[in-house]
Amino acid sequence: MAGTGKRSAGLLLHRRGAGGGVEVLLAHMGGPLWARRDAGAWTVPKGEYLPPEEPLAAARREFAEELGTAPPDGRCVPLGEVRQSGGKVVTVWAVAGDLDPDRIVPGTFEMEWPRGSGVLRSFPEIDRVAWCTPKEARERLVTAQRAFVDRLVALLDDAPHGGG
Repeated sequence: MAGTGKRSAGLLLHRRGAGGGVEVLLAHMGGPLWARRDAGAWTVPKGEYLPPEEPLAAARREFAEELGTAPPDGRCVPLGEVRQSGGKVVTVWAVAGDLDPDRIVPGTFEMEWPRGSGVLRSFPEIDRVAWCTPKEARERLVTAQRAFVDRLVALLDDAPHGGG
């Protein structure tokens, strides 16, 4: 691979929904560029890191920064990595847990808005989170990240049922 591409790491929180099916927690990207988009505007809660920080440590840190709450203490199961269309490599772990979307307190970022105005404004990194079925997640997620949902579903389908 040529160049020094950016790397991100994240946690894909999952739970059993009311109907017994799996649900995943997705974050809608904040800021004016994503405000009116839904399809392809959602992401696994994640963020960039630089070595020597370990990717899993970065994933846990970014979860807390983006959602304003600590990640669950459960076992983190690797879902591998994907390369997004812009070249960024994203590494994700699945972790079972629950979270009330109304309790998130997102981190913020600054950008010039409107572009060319010279005015810096602050925006939330994510503007909302939601529990989604795998089908909903595939429709909402950034294209490359859909693979994480497929990998999680395959893992859960292969897991023994009824165990502790």
